Amino acid sequence: MKTGPKNLITDVEGFVVGNATDQRIKTGCTVLTSDHHFTAAVQVMGGSPGTRETDLLAPDRTVQEVNALVLSGGSAFGLDAGSGVADALVSRGVGIQAGPAIIPIVPAAILFDLVNGGEKGWKTNPYKVLGAQALDAAGVDFELGSVGAGTGANTALHKGGLGSASLVLPSGVTVGALVGVNALGSALDLQGHFHAAPFEMDAEFGGLGISAVPDPISQTFNTKVAQVNTSTTIAIVATDATLTQAQAHRVATAAHDGIGRAVYPAHTPFDGDLVFAASSGRRPLQNGDLELMDICHAASICLSRAIARGVWAARPFDGDDKPCIRTY
Repeated sequence: MKTGPKNLITDVEGFVVGNATDQRIKTGCTVLTSDHHFTAAVQVMGGSPGTRETDLLAPDRTVQEVNALVLSGGSAFGLDAGSGVADALVSRGVGIQAGPAIIPIVPAAILFDLVNGGEKGWKTNPYKVLGAQALDAAGVDFELGSVGAGTGANTALHKGGLGSASLVLPSGVTVGALVGVNALGSALDLQGHFHAAPFEMDAEFGGLGISAVPDPISQTFNTKVAQVNTSTTIAIVATDATLTQAQAHRVATAAHDGIGRAVYPAHTPFDGDLVFAASSGRRPLQNGDLELMDICHAASICLSRAIARGVWAARPFDGDDKPCIRTY
């Protein structure tokens, strides 16, 4: 297998991504969308999720397709980014037509970045504006690291960030991942090696070698902080393969393995770990469940790599409360 040409989720034909960033507040949001509605599903495995319109993504629901997916900082306040995206889509005439009304379907997930040193004393919730800005910025090229949903993200030891990665399977199917890494746990072991190192391609996150076997009683996170603060790794995995919503749900479920391989510990009671899966439907499956199995595995590997890339790409800004893994 090889990466796509950009090693980004936008290597999946049909999808574009936009970021909006406010470094003063140390927050932002990220939007994935398409020029056509697309199949989406979700799997939540963290103990503290924050979501919008995720119930309708179950395979037995009437609505099978969405217009955009949003990853945002801001905890519960950040869910308003989805409203900003929805309003902007209405102005473009995008959404489900229900009589005279246009209703965009915009599921969203948030991470907690309210205690990261930014100026949080806003009088008006900023996330609706940020959501619209992220949608306006959507394209095939976008930044990683301390931007968008990764702007204010942290992990146990270092700044987190926005990450992405892609793979092209031998079948020609492309799989990609996009993630906001704000985990209670750490993406690196105590020797400074990424847990995702076995899956690295082309030194994409520094070539820091194979991770050591983690200590079963790790001290890379602070349980006292965990009791009062909330963390989260929120992600989207996407493919150009044509999937039903049930198949997309299986991909979202399998992709959580990528979090478990890249973050230690993962899926804690204090994390809201969530994965959306999206299908642009550009390439029909040729081999049914066997091909779906390959897509599931590729999604988990892409997500592990995207997590490490997000941490690797983080940049320092005034007032940060965690160091970056890299020195700039």
